[in-house]
Amino acid sequence: MNKPVLLWFSVAVLLSGSVLIASEAEPALPKKPAETATVSTDAPKVPFAVPLKWKSSGMLVKPISDETHTIISVKDPTVVRYNDLWHVYATAYSTSAKTWNMVYLNFKDWSEAPQARLTYIDINPNLRGYHCAPHLFYFRRHKKWYLVFQSQQPQYCTSDDLSKPETWTKPQDFFEGKPSGAPQLWIDYWVICDDTHAYLYFTGDNGRVYRSRTKIEDFPKGMSNPEICIEGPRNDVFEGSMTYKIKGADTYLTLVEAIGPARYYRAWISDRLDGEWTPVPNADTWENPFAGINNVTFEDGVTAWTRDISHGELIREGYDESMTIDINNLQLLYQGRDPKINTEYNLLPYRLGLLTLNQAKK
Repeated sequence: MNKPVLLWFSVAVLLSGSVLIASEAEPALPKKPAETATVSTDAPKVPFAVPLKWKSSGMLVKPISDETHTIISVKDPTVVRYNDLWHVYATAYSTSAKTWNMVYLNFKDWSEAPQARLTYIDINPNLRGYHCAPHLFYFRRHKKWYLVFQSQQPQYCTSDDLSKPETWTKPQDFFEGKPSGAPQLWIDYWVICDDTHAYLYFTGDNGRVYRSRTKIEDFPKGMSNPEICIEGPRNDVFEGSMTYKIKGADTYLTLVEAIGPARYYRAWISDRLDGEWTPVPNADTWENPFAGINNVTFEDGVTAWTRDISHGELIREGYDESMTIDINNLQLLYQGRDPKINTEYNLLPYRLGLLTLNQAKK
């Protein structure tokens, strides 16, 4: 998640020694008693073993500047495997342009990621200026690639070739104006489809996850007024949500980034994209997260380079709008950073790393 720089300020708050938490431009919420996230009384069975245990790679993708771009971070990745290549779009903050924009890279194997060339998406005149937090997928009905992103409102582009950033069309809005159900700060947009509807999920840095939907034959037009689908204390339901269909189970999984002594992910499940979401026991707290520093170790010979397990994306089984994951072969591409560096949010030195699940399905 990233805000327009001119409208955003940060206050460094040190927790647990050296970890920075940045406050937002959004007004502080009134204090209220602690509440729990929305819980279904008939929750589906959790189709994976908890608590989870992950192993992290070292830093795989770092910011690389060129003659016209001075960038200090690569973050908010979206990733698919297509035509024997990994394709990654991600956010980068440019100190030269003083705004958030995006980069693209591809590589055949994760071992090649550190050497992959970054292509700055503003080579496309349609995508200059503030665009970030991308989400990439292939929409089968249209036989088109879609790139959904934050501009601040949710926007999308289409292309016939995901490997050519210069071919993305001019950004289009999902909504005509800001809908009444959207929060003051709507961010981090995510699309997933079932057989009948396309859903747009997003967060608001306010303890809530929102969703809109449209008939799949009408996508991307006709999105409904957003409704709240997950709710809890602000730091427990913060931003960067992602929603998936679990292969071989009538179950959907939603992950939401939370703020603790460091960033981490909590998990919810549901049997319907328009249903109630239930927190996953032993995968929804700082002590027992879905993914966080408390259940992540690092590969042999790799220094623990981050305490944040932050805005990322699970590796999907495919690349289409169903967002299907195989829980038996689960990885998470995520953003992390050196916890010793404390500065305003847009200057934090985020890099990308890869988590691999050590523990598979029951």
